[in-house]
Amino acid sequence: MKPNTVRRTGGDLAVMPAMEASGLCADSIILTLDGETRVRDLRPGARVITRDSGTATLRAVDRRRSACRAVHIRAGSLGHTRPEHDVTLPATQPILVRDWRAHALFGAGRAMVPAERLVDGEFVTLRPTQVFDLYHLIFDQPHILYVDGLELASMAQDAD
Repeated sequence: MKPNTVRRTGGDLAVMPAMEASGLCADSIILTLDGETRVRDLRPGARVITRDSGTATLRAVDRRRSACRAVHIRAGSLGHTRPEHDVTLPATQPILVRDWRAHALFGAGRAMVPAERLVDGEFVTLRPTQVFDLYHLIFDQPHILYVDGLELASMAQDAD
């Protein structure tokens, strides 16, 4: 993963309504200041590279086992090295789309949409319900994270 778009702004952002049963999978690779790290190995205090602020300090990690619909995204199907390898995500995991798909499908320069909204039946496919160990990364505020070559939304700020 290469964060060559950190801190870039511009264009309208279409935001879809709040979603449930989203999160990052245990074996997903996230970009941190210490390099690429498996999500399951993250601990509070880790410095994670984000699209929106450059870096953010991880405050907490919430792990939950959840049965939910899944979306399988083939390597390179959302752009060059996006994702870097085949990825399966919860169907409701928010993904930042900022190419022709954002314009064609959502009428905006970029759009934060659940993975299931990108299903095309060939390169992005809906899978049956499966059990995930989902990790919710909690920061002082929500961020866009670099995960498996995709730009994925973190969860909203912890209410405590």
